[in-house]
Amino acid sequence: MKVRAHMSMLFHLDKCIGCHTCSIACKNLWTDRKGAEYMWWNNVETRPGAGYPTGWEDQERFKGGWAYKDGHLDLRLHSRAQGLFRLFFNPALPSLDDYYEPYTFRYSDLFTAPESEYQPTAIPVSMITGEPMTPEAGPNWDDDLGGSPLYAQNDPNLKALDPEVRAQLQEIEGVVFQYLPRICNHCLNPACVAACPSGAIYKRAEDGVVLVNENKCKAWRMCVAACPYKKVYYNWATGKSEKCILCFPRLETGQAPACAHSCVGRIRYMGVLLYDADRIPEAAMVPDEDLVASQLSLILDPFDPEVIAAARDEGIDEGWIKAAQNSPIYKFVKVWGLALPLHPEYRTLAMMFYVPPLSPVVATVEKALRASQGNGGLVRLDLPETDLDFELYAGLEKARMPVKYLANLFAAGNEALILPILKKMLAVRILKRQESLEGRPTEKALKVLADAGLSLEEAEAIYRLTTLPTLEERFVLPPYHREMAAEVWNDPLAAKGEVGFGYIQPPVRGE
Repeated sequence: MKVRAHMSMLFHLDKCIGCHTCSIACKNLWTDRKGAEYMWWNNVETRPGAGYPTGWEDQERFKGGWAYKDGHLDLRLHSRAQGLFRLFFNPALPSLDDYYEPYTFRYSDLFTAPESEYQPTAIPVSMITGEPMTPEAGPNWDDDLGGSPLYAQNDPNLKALDPEVRAQLQEIEGVVFQYLPRICNHCLNPACVAACPSGAIYKRAEDGVVLVNENKCKAWRMCVAACPYKKVYYNWATGKSEKCILCFPRLETGQAPACAHSCVGRIRYMGVLLYDADRIPEAAMVPDEDLVASQLSLILDPFDPEVIAAARDEGIDEGWIKAAQNSPIYKFVKVWGLALPLHPEYRTLAMMFYVPPLSPVVATVEKALRASQGNGGLVRLDLPETDLDFELYAGLEKARMPVKYLANLFAAGNEALILPILKKMLAVRILKRQESLEGRPTEKALKVLADAGLSLEEAEAIYRLTTLPTLEERFVLPPYHREMAAEVWNDPLAAKGEVGFGYIQPPVRGE
């Protein structure tokens, strides 16, 4: 057992309001530069939808992630020999049209326009060519268009749904959508690292953050194609690849990443997970239906004395072990079983986790009655008016956001993994609502809790961490001790007293 520590983030989708504050915080901090205009290391997608870049989940086209065949893993992108021949021609790369041509507005027109009876406007111009253009896409171009024929119907996750369910989603009264925030998943088995011919991408051993060494990057862009989540970007100005760095300079100073710290809905949690690095290959080589359980089995119990001893043997600091024990990620993922990785079938073992969202129970449109009475909008719920909470619990398969769709997103199509999570979340909601109405947990509420596999204490803990967490409870960050890392390479006493005027080497890029 080789114990490693990993910084992970969790997204509670039942709380996301789609405000995009996280995206703007990341943009202002990291990618507000020439060549990075189209980069959104953090983006929020409306689902069902095509995502950003458009159709990134279509691995038949983009060839991202790993394929499990004949007992071993292979990159979908290419073999080693194919990679050599495709160094200068990579057909799996997304084009600029799959992202969008970045643009700004010519604001000078507002001041220099000649006198006219019409209000002057600032026309959009390309940030690449500087020429006037008509914007046709953007990072959240389909925002809130959950029922649109142009975007929602092109969602690959809808393919496995029954035709009746898909038709139901297109009914105006049944339209529903959710938000899906995405960053780099900092995978345990990253395809981008394996595909890079230059060895420029690496995974830090101390916290699992996947980074690009831009001094080694030769702009082959194999990483862009190999990443199934399309979270590696090419900077056309510097000729280097760039990606989310999990704000590691902030983590090293005890601050949460900018996207998490700025989150308005407080949907993001940060914490440490301990995992067994020796079992990574075997965890990725199982059938699709077993992928989630296999990946979660890698995560170790931070309270297990054997795990603690093995972690100490690997040089993991006591502060990191304590942080793992207090980690909200460990509670959501392992203790309560409420969170899952995004698209585990890509076999990269993503280390960012999601709590699936609840949704309203579907409404059935009485078309015949509507047509006969001419009221144009009569909607009847197919549920009785009494004990509605409990009927919702019993009818989760009727939820507007189909369980199969959520399973395609978070469980490699395995609906049996999604239903228990939704039941636990709804059971906690029923418990707190009954307490509010009756002043105490009712017998029926406790029965629902037992059916969902929760104790009263667990339900209270879930409620507390979901709705009332403090900043310290949401972000449990370990001490990085960068001063100790510096001592590995330099003797601090040898440099003592050497302050003053000296030569400062400017940063050099593009070597």
